[in-house]
Amino acid sequence: MSQSSLHTAFVRAAPALFVFLWSTGYVGGRFAIPYADPITFTSIRFTIVVILLTLIVTLSRRQLPRRLSMWGHLAVSGVLIHAGFVGGLFIAIDLGVNIGVASLIAGTQPLLTAVAVIPLLGETLSKRQWFGFVIGFLGLAMVVLKALELGALPIAGLIACVVGLCGITFGSLYQKRFVVGIDLLAGSVIQFSAALLPCLVWAFLFETRSIEWNTTVILTLAWMCLGLSIGAISILLFLIREGAASKVSSLFYLVPPATALQGYWLFDERLSLIQVAGIVMATIGVALINSGSSTTVR
Repeated sequence: MSQSSLHTAFVRAAPALFVFLWSTGYVGGRFAIPYADPITFTSIRFTIVVILLTLIVTLSRRQLPRRLSMWGHLAVSGVLIHAGFVGGLFIAIDLGVNIGVASLIAGTQPLLTAVAVIPLLGETLSKRQWFGFVIGFLGLAMVVLKALELGALPIAGLIACVVGLCGITFGSLYQKRFVVGIDLLAGSVIQFSAALLPCLVWAFLFETRSIEWNTTVILTLAWMCLGLSIGAISILLFLIREGAASKVSSLFYLVPPATALQGYWLFDERLSLIQVAGIVMATIGVALINSGSSTTVR
């Protein structure tokens, strides 16, 4: 198989692989949080990832960006995508938010992207795509409102989820706009290094930095470093580079159903019929978004 054919095959398989890997991040948080402060755990994870990526980049002789301005762009996108998103969602899970609900709130990213994508990136959305965003948002709203009604979504947890949502949305848009023409792994070294700094500050200011080392924590940490921080994030940045930001963000609509199924199977976290209907609506929204066309006005 030629290199072009391999690239095409990976482009087609990458969305499904990304959805699966990304959904396990919420599951990993649910496994680890009972034994560790959320940002302390995240800081350890980012430290290991920086070491691993540095070794990979050094051994493979990949080139770091030469321009100082690109280092700055990578730092901004890294703090938003990694520290903002991961930190916000881990704090939310620590506050008692159901992982299915947390992933559904983060799944509103396509709507926020649609609002910001035109002035920031110059993309236009078709009527079919706008309709898909609305359907998806209504489905997600059904789940969130039901969780609030049942008292399963504390306000502090909701705020933490929104922080994570803004981090991944604006980080992805910033990445698409300013981070171009660089090696993804080399750039990730800078991004994770930048994300580690605010996490360390938070851990030392607001946490006791306690962690109970056991098999669950060690295995979860290993998976989140390799499967998520290196695997899923690399695929996300690859997809951002290869496609329109609006279509990449629509993949996040598929994460909640995958997360909810894992939450039910692993932790017996249940959703009401209204919430299940909301998940179905969100999935329909994905189909509508991806079947529409997107053009660039500049």
